[in-house]
Order: sequence, then structure tokens, then C-alpha cells
Amino acid sequence: MPKLHLVMGGRVKDPQTLDFVDLNAIDLVGVYDNYAAAEEAWRAAAQRTVDDAEMRYVVVHLHKLLDPAQAEA
Repeated sequence: MPKLHLVMGGRVKDPQTLDFVDLNAIDLVGVYDNYAAAEEAWRAAAQRTVDDAEMRYVVVHLHKLLDPAQAEA
């Protein structure tokens, strides 16, 4: 199984947390089969909103959620 990564973001209540204001407004950037591609997409998305402190983008390691045994590897 490839190591899938989800890049997503949105407006947060507090820039120090991942408490999103509106889950219906989450920006789903995409799913990537390697971390390098996901990081590139994350950087591009984050750069577009660099002046907005309440916007936050993250890389979610989907492979760790789908197969918890991989999280230990």
C-alpha cells in the first residue's frame, strides 16, 4: 500500500490549534502517494494564505490512519 498523505486546510479559531471554524469550508488540496509531493502541495497552499494568520494547512498521514501498524515502522 502506498503511503498516502492528505493536504487540507482552512480557517482556524486559534492559529496555535487545529480547531477549524467551519468543517464544511475545509480546503481539500489533494491526496498524494509520497510525502515530498504532499509537502510541495502544502507549501503552495500555505504560501497563498501567508498573510492570513487564521488560515492553516496541514499534511495528514492517511497511511497511518488506514494501517496503524505502519505508524510504528
